[in-house]
Amino acid sequence: MIDGTQILELITSRQSDRKYSPRPVEKEKLERILEAGRISPSACNAQPWKFVVVDNPQLLPQLAEAASARLLGMNTFAGQATAMIIVVREHANFTSKIGATIKNKDYSLIDIGIASANICLQAEAEGIGSCMLGWFDEKMVRKILGIPKTKRVELMITLGYSTADKREKKRKPAEETISYNKY
Repeated sequence: MIDGTQILELITSRQSDRKYSPRPVEKEKLERILEAGRISPSACNAQPWKFVVVDNPQLLPQLAEAASARLLGMNTFAGQATAMIIVVREHANFTSKIGATIKNKDYSLIDIGIASANICLQAEAEGIGSCMLGWFDEKMVRKILGIPKTKRVELMITLGYSTADKREKKRKPAEETISYNKY
């Protein structure tokens, strides 16, 4: 079991990587990365996700094109990824839907965020770089992968062996983002 210092080091080490080598991600590493998402907690154990894994060299460039906005310089690196995980929102179970209605919160999006964070942390532990993409042509992604129109594609996660240097994290100071016992 890893200790608290080691997990914090892993979290600190993880970054959004935007530069990958052509080396493919090994199947056994990819399976552990997916398992980290699959076993994630969710409201009322709804598990409102499906992870579509793409490692096909013919599909990856198509998905990279769907993610890219060249005029804005958005996600132009996506074509370097040797694998992607497309996170599709599935219907939540009845209990989670009732709770969401009563509390006016979409727990499925929170659950997908937790699962996606776990995917990226496991990737970091495996030595694999990752980047969550929220900017993409959802209609194009659905068409490429045969995802029904009734489903929402929430995220694309690029994966690959990073060739980027580790960057210093720039975050707000703790005193601006953390308080104890009152706001």
